[in-house]
Amino acid sequence: MPAPTGGDLPLSRVRVRADVTDPGAWFWGLPGVAQLRAAGMELAPVTVVVGENGSGKSTLVEAVAHAWSASLTAAVKHWGPLPSAEDADLWRDLELAGERPRPQGGVWLRGEAMHDVFTGIDSAASELRAFDGVPLNARSHGEGFLALLESRTTERGLWVLDEPESALSFRSSLRLMALLHGVAATGSQVLLATHSPVLAALPGARVYELDGAGFTARPWAELDLVQDWQSFFDAPERLLRHLLDG
Repeated sequence: MPAPTGGDLPLSRVRVRADVTDPGAWFWGLPGVAQLRAAGMELAPVTVVVGENGSGKSTLVEAVAHAWSASLTAAVKHWGPLPSAEDADLWRDLELAGERPRPQGGVWLRGEAMHDVFTGIDSAASELRAFDGVPLNARSHGEGFLALLESRTTERGLWVLDEPESALSFRSSLRLMALLHGVAATGSQVLLATHSPVLAALPGARVYELDGAGFTARPWAELDLVQDWQSFFDAPERLLRHLLDG
């Protein structure tokens, strides 16, 4: 995979403004978001964020996605859902450094908002031509997800995905990995939050692991995520005995 310089990346660095809107907001208490505020985050052509539930990875990538979306032109359709009342306001305090003018392609997808994105596309016959006239919401969750992503590969841009494995089988996850590797190789950029050791193994990815201290770039084999899965597959009965008999 080519390794563009920072100036060639759609998004090279994320940082927090000095004069934040609400200094007492709950999300500043998340260690990963606190580190982002203190030091910023450098992004690579492919950046993967992993961590336990509650570590803040979804909050972080969601904020980047909404801040990026706010900078796109009105002509860009279905890049991702607009911020909702349930979303954190962190995105309003982010500064995004990178290529100018910003490329307009890519996509922002997360499981809970996927139905609404599909509905927006399905409602227009002109939009459905790209999908052979078959509505995305009429397909399985995983097939609709992959069909939408595959339709977005023609224009360079930023791809932000939050836990896409929730819609995908193992083999479909491999299909997604190949797709993301391909778009990054042609100049797009990927930011991915995941619990999947498969997707965390994206070739050439910089992987940040979020924990109680913040976030740290780590090799794939050293991730808690990977070691936990390996331990389970090595001896599932050992872990199950501990859980069920303890």
